[in-house]
Amino acid sequence: MASPLYLLLLFIAFAVAAAEGGATVCNPADRAALMSIRDALTEPYLGIFASWTGDNCCNRWYGVSCDPTTGRVADLSLRGESEDPLLTRSGRSGLMSGRISPSVCLLTHLSTLIFADWKQISGPIPSCIPSSLPSLRVLDLVGNRLSGPIPSDIGHLSRLTVLNVADNQISGQIPSSLPSLSSLMHLDLSANKISGSIPQNFGNLRMLSRALLSRNTLSGSIPSSIGSMPRLADLDLSNNQLSGPIPSTLGSVPVLSSLYLDVNHLSGPIPAAMLSSHGLGILNLSRNAISGEIPDVFGDRSYFTALDLSFNDLKGHVPRTLSSAAYVGHLDLSHNHLCGPIPNGSPFDHLEATSFAANDCLCGSPLPACH
Repeated sequence: MASPLYLLLLFIAFAVAAAEGGATVCNPADRAALMSIRDALTEPYLGIFASWTGDNCCNRWYGVSCDPTTGRVADLSLRGESEDPLLTRSGRSGLMSGRISPSVCLLTHLSTLIFADWKQISGPIPSCIPSSLPSLRVLDLVGNRLSGPIPSDIGHLSRLTVLNVADNQISGQIPSSLPSLSSLMHLDLSANKISGSIPQNFGNLRMLSRALLSRNTLSGSIPSSIGSMPRLADLDLSNNQLSGPIPSTLGSVPVLSSLYLDVNHLSGPIPAAMLSSHGLGILNLSRNAISGEIPDVFGDRSYFTALDLSFNDLKGHVPRTLSSAAYVGHLDLSHNHLCGPIPNGSPFDHLEATSFAANDCLCGSPLPACH
């Protein structure tokens, strides 16, 4: 049995450590994991890891935060581009190479994991993350050189709200488990090498607000289930190889404000509900093979800051109801097969001729007069 004096000294030692570390003492296993993470990375300019000394990783270790109740590492947040004084004083953005050590999976209480904008961190996303970090809410690995697939069991992260792996070299397909991320609000997979199709049950992501999947090589059709996503505000599927028709359900997404489907192989008509939507403010369908006539369904609640239908196979007239829209900022109907007179009045009176160029037989201001 420990003596009263020993227990008193032990209490004093913990009290001093707690005072120095913001009332939190680092768990030794977490400290060992952080050391392994540091050893797998090289950061030559900013001294990011200079503060990672001593036994208490909860005490002013750069980018490390601990749960004050448990003393376990809860957040590991290392950003190469931010307003942090360490970066602003240096006058440069971060540059870090190496890989993300699987030791991150030993930080079992982690809720935030960020290695963002370091440009040269390479290797795979550790496959152990979904099974080892059940409390993870933010996984942000944007702006590196990560390769390999997204872990196939990513859907096990039931608390994840942010998944951002944009601007890497991620390959493979979107995991079939991804639509099981029931808490996900922000998804950014853009600017990678992801191929295959978008899961047909993508619409199961009922909490998702932003879905950014542009600049990949995704193919197949756009899932109609996206139309059942009640919180989706921004959808960007541009610069892929998607084909088939635009689902009519996209016109019924209640809070959708921006939709980018440009530079794909989409065909068929424009769903009328998409153009009659009162919330959609940016719509880009350019550089596809969309055909038929432009639905004449605009009204006094239509408000488009940008509407781009250029480089398609659209025929017929310029919709007259466009003149009744509350606002149309940028409009591009060029490089189609439209014909007939351009309607008078707003918004046509502030548009350039380039908005209507390279059609079959359009006429009237700002193009030459009709005869």
